Amino acid sequence: MLLFGDGGSMSERKQHRNKPITLTIDGKVCSGVYGETILEIARRNDIYIPTMCYLTKVSPIASCRMCIVNIKGVDGDILSCQEKAIDGIDVTTNNNHLEEERVKIMKLYDVNHPLQCGVCDKSGECDLQNKNLEFKISSQEFAVKDQPRQRKKWDILGYDPHLCIMCEKCVHTCNEVIGASALYIKPGGYKSTIDIKMSRCEQCGDCISVCPVGALVSNAYKYSANAWESNQIPASCAHCSSGCGLYYDVKDKGNLDSYGAKITRVTNDYEFAALCGAGRFGFSFENKHKTNSQDEFNSAVDAIKNCGTIKFNSYITNEEALILQKLKEKLGINLVNEDAKAYKNFLNTYSSVVGKNLYSATNQTVAQSDAIILVGTRISRDNPGVKYNINIATKKQGAQFIYMHPIDDVALHNKYTQFVKYEVGSEEAILAMLAYYFIDDIPEQYKSYFDDIDIGYLSGESSVGEEEFELIKTKLLRRKSKTLIIGTDIYSHPRANNIAKLVGLIDKYTDFNIMLIPSQTNSLGVSLICDLDDEIKGNVVGYNELGDYTISNIGEGNFAVPALNQQEGTFTNIDLKVLNTNAALPFDGYCLNDIANEILDDTKKYTIDYTQELPSANGYQNIPFDNLQNGYDKYGNDLRGYILNSQDIATSTVELEEIEELDSYDGSVIYRCEPLHQFNKATAKSLLLKSDSHLRGSASFATAAKIQAGDMVSIQYNGQTTQRMFKIDTTIKGTIALYPTFDNGLSDDLIPLGYRYKQVKIKKVETK
Repeated sequence: MLLFGDGGSMSERKQHRNKPITLTIDGKVCSGVYGETILEIARRNDIYIPTMCYLTKVSPIASCRMCIVNIKGVDGDILSCQEKAIDGIDVTTNNNHLEEERVKIMKLYDVNHPLQCGVCDKSGECDLQNKNLEFKISSQEFAVKDQPRQRKKWDILGYDPHLCIMCEKCVHTCNEVIGASALYIKPGGYKSTIDIKMSRCEQCGDCISVCPVGALVSNAYKYSANAWESNQIPASCAHCSSGCGLYYDVKDKGNLDSYGAKITRVTNDYEFAALCGAGRFGFSFENKHKTNSQDEFNSAVDAIKNCGTIKFNSYITNEEALILQKLKEKLGINLVNEDAKAYKNFLNTYSSVVGKNLYSATNQTVAQSDAIILVGTRISRDNPGVKYNINIATKKQGAQFIYMHPIDDVALHNKYTQFVKYEVGSEEAILAMLAYYFIDDIPEQYKSYFDDIDIGYLSGESSVGEEEFELIKTKLLRRKSKTLIIGTDIYSHPRANNIAKLVGLIDKYTDFNIMLIPSQTNSLGVSLICDLDDEIKGNVVGYNELGDYTISNIGEGNFAVPALNQQEGTFTNIDLKVLNTNAALPFDGYCLNDIANEILDDTKKYTIDYTQELPSANGYQNIPFDNLQNGYDKYGNDLRGYILNSQDIATSTVELEEIEELDSYDGSVIYRCEPLHQFNKATAKSLLLKSDSHLRGSASFATAAKIQAGDMVSIQYNGQTTQRMFKIDTTIKGTIALYPTFDNGLSDDLIPLGYRYKQVKIKKVETK
């Protein structure tokens, strides 16, 4: 019998793709699809096959051999994790022979494995420990002289080679999902270990999560708690719009008076998903300040009753956004959120072209794409979840990945197939050229507009040659699943409205799916729930922002409210899902709902009573918070929350504007961009995410600005001055410096929001 993995040409495999097949596993008739492995079909049919090295989110590793099965008519044992099933085979997953082989494998794993379960951080959730119990390993007949191997500390990560079973899960995850390719196998037979290229390591900790034993650990967590001592609180990450699923491990939960409850670590459903370093290590942002006096509460209520504007950001829940909207309707105040307003305007204009209120691509779309164009974001900093799915697409789909940005990104070097460097400010020209080259059958109503586009002029202004666009079109010509990703740089561009129209036309008249990355955790939710204003009027109440009266969840301001790891509620994430999150820690004080109950006619006992009242006209469903699920199912589907209902909206012929002449960005230019794993005021509070707040630039930037590494420099913009230490970053090329703002607390930065690039004057601060 010839198995799929033994032969067959590429054309034959494509011909049979998605063809249904039937096979028998342990006497049970199971259905599958041509191309699936025996293990995949068995798991879907609730048939257990033991594994040690298998990880759903990466390609089969095939190092442990625990998943061996027998197939009728086929000699020898078959690795079910990598062997493709074919129609009609009869599979046996367990018999005396297979049991004996698995016991032998376990004894090999146990050779000289230290018996330190009592102090090992993995004890209680160790796969090796579980398998020893499963196969009743009670004795060890042989041993090998142990080799001296040095324990390692790789910043936040710790590695103990004596505990390592060389399953290779960490290496495959680092390469195939995270895309850093930092971990590798250092060969040496029995002396083999895992090693690291520190210059590539992103300190995300996903290797810790997939390690089945205690070989890879968080140095900060080590020896701090046993797995069984903590309660796992299901939640959604509060730091960026991917809203990744996670669990807060909370020890001593319930001590409300002394804040004795403590988050000891964050874990996740590692079999199917990944977390960046901010999600895994940026958990210590709870608000320990409490405001529970009646006088202070009354002051907060009076401040909102008498204000003209509430200024806020998008690091809030949907329920908080709805409360703010109801306060606006009741009191006639303005709601000002510059980030969400820019995103809302862009989304609405785009939607008016495509006829849907939501964009068309999700992270799953990205991961399954064979062609991706990314414009207007330093994605490794803005949204690591999207970066991971781009990496998956390049590894699994062989995707052509075109990265377009004024600044190259070293984190994408092993991912993109073409980097297109354009001039700062030329995003409108770039999107116009993409529309020009990819809309083959231009509708009659837009034909004259595109006929009049001077491609040579746009090419010259943007510094992107016509031949580069021709090459992109050629590369993508035969690709079947294309995605265009639009980033945060675009929404506050001076020409954002016209760019949104061009993006809408690309969506409507090409085969590209479109993703509009929300710039903050809940930018999409706020834009769908709140009627936002451009202008500030009267006294300003700042909600997690600076105001005349400030209500804050980070421990600053006039009145304290709970942080996002102390709240129940929902976010609307990049995947167009409403995701539920739960309170990991208590908060001894008031919340926004308490204030609203003193002002609104319709009072709610809990903030989550608003969950089922989120606006259905914009796609939300009337589902109570307590009815929302958590975790993943066995197929890898995220069970949290629900998907927004896309709404049809009226369309008309849009009036495209002539591409505006490009402003000149001469002299020193800075780009608002946070360091790796820093997103906001919450991540800045983390005890484990250690990032400096230097202005970072290349040696050529330093030369042009007449400064040196280590200089304290003044940065002047629009009559205002701020200071930063300057640091040369060898990964940055060109004459644009990266300017962080994560560490400002509630202070308004002198380099304001809006378009992320700013022309500034930089001068060395002379010290006495």
